[in-house]
Amino acid sequence: MIRAGAVAAVGATLWASVGLADCRQALALGLDVSGSVDAREYHLQLDGVAGALDDPLVRAAILSAPEAPVSLLVYEWSGPTDQRVIAPWRSITDGAALQEVIDRLRQVERAAASPGTALGVAMAAGAAYLAQQPNCLKHTLDISGDGISNLGPRPRDVKQQLAGKDVTVNALVIESAGNDAPLTAYFAAEVVTGPAGFALPAAGFDAYQSAMTTKLLRELAVLSLAQLAE
Repeated sequence: MIRAGAVAAVGATLWASVGLADCRQALALGLDVSGSVDAREYHLQLDGVAGALDDPLVRAAILSAPEAPVSLLVYEWSGPTDQRVIAPWRSITDGAALQEVIDRLRQVERAAASPGTALGVAMAAGAAYLAQQPNCLKHTLDISGDGISNLGPRPRDVKQQLAGKDVTVNALVIESAGNDAPLTAYFAAEVVTGPAGFALPAAGFDAYQSAMTTKLLRELAVLSLAQLAE
């Protein structure tokens, strides 16, 4: 945690010294709302994202360089035709903008969706959302999921299509309590791609907020000066 705080503290200095981009990072969060996610788990996920964004260290990381802000979008996914943006793109230039996103997430009501798990479609949708932010230096897709894909294109095929593009896909994997993280291995092999991409497990939905906080801090770590100068 100390290291994460230090990273956030130096972010503004690095960006002020380089000043190259209007947006340092586009971050799209894709949340699994398929049939395996019940009503309680749905709200643990939404409240978990809101709570993670409200964490003091995450706030500091997001707001570390308001002159080159983070752009944030949150969407839900399940079946092949069930992608829904619940918090549209927002440039987080100050605490008030971030609070609006947090408040919006805490007010979302669940919409009807098919029970399937179209993970490949969710990845493609997230990449399409990120393409709407061409002026950002870094593009990160953060996919949450609690099961393997069973509809639509295979995640590995979408992963291959994204390879070499300016997109990093990370995964927050909601594992069943007491297992040995087999689902995390699946996401690491089939979903994760791009520079420094990773899969992070959560020990059930009750641990979702803690895992999301850790994940956001890792994803929001300031780019190195060498990267910014490219």
